[in-house]
Amino acid sequence: MDIESGTNNQTDKQIDIIYEDEHLVAINKEAGLLVHRSWLDKGETRFAMQLTRDAVGCHVFPVHRLDRPTSGVLLFAKSSAVARSLTEAFTERKVAKQYLAVVRGFMSEEGTVDYALSFKPDAIADKFANLDKPAQEAVTHWQSLAQIELPFAVSKKHDTSRYSLMRLIPETGRKHQLRRHMRHLFHHIIGDTSYGDGRHNKFFRTQYDCTRMLLHAQTLALSHPVTGEPLMLEAGFDDQWTRILEEFSWTDSVKS
Repeated sequence: MDIESGTNNQTDKQIDIIYEDEHLVAINKEAGLLVHRSWLDKGETRFAMQLTRDAVGCHVFPVHRLDRPTSGVLLFAKSSAVARSLTEAFTERKVAKQYLAVVRGFMSEEGTVDYALSFKPDAIADKFANLDKPAQEAVTHWQSLAQIELPFAVSKKHDTSRYSLMRLIPETGRKHQLRRHMRHLFHHIIGDTSYGDGRHNKFFRTQYDCTRMLLHAQTLALSHPVTGEPLMLEAGFDDQWTRILEEFSWTDSVKS
């Protein structure tokens, strides 16, 4: 089965498969879904890895990660050998990733943030890790796709509120890189409860019923690890993203 990117597979209602062949499977991970089981969320029962395994009928191997509140393209291998090959491709920066985000404020048309990030350990996974690691190189490129100024005073300093629709292109893959880089630039991602701005998060919840972080892994481009053919994977938007795009007349701006 070869499912082209961007389409929904209705054979499994719990997971959205956007591509599958005998070596790979890619899903459109929903916001709030963990990639795999974690001791930090003992009460959780749904995981992308297990749902994907059940949908395709074989074991799958994660080759990269998406934060729990981030939606979009998540790729798995169907064998350990293919997983090793894909992991090397990610490590060697041979995989091109593009994200979409809504951030506070107006950002310039394009630019790059080159800002090293300190090591952020997981309480369980990195229990025995060296916590004195030096800050790691982290580079993110951005493009401003659309902007809007709303007649709402979210901040006491301004009578209106400004937001930008951004394409974020990470050159490196550090933990929470995009979220931390946007905070560093004072253009926090809307809905980010760890690195964002609570006032703007609350505004989007109450005004637009948006309860998720507006960060979406839209595309993943790579060479197929077995055939070598170019592969472009694309994930569509959930209801909350779609509502924001329509409300702000941004629908045409997000076409990849």
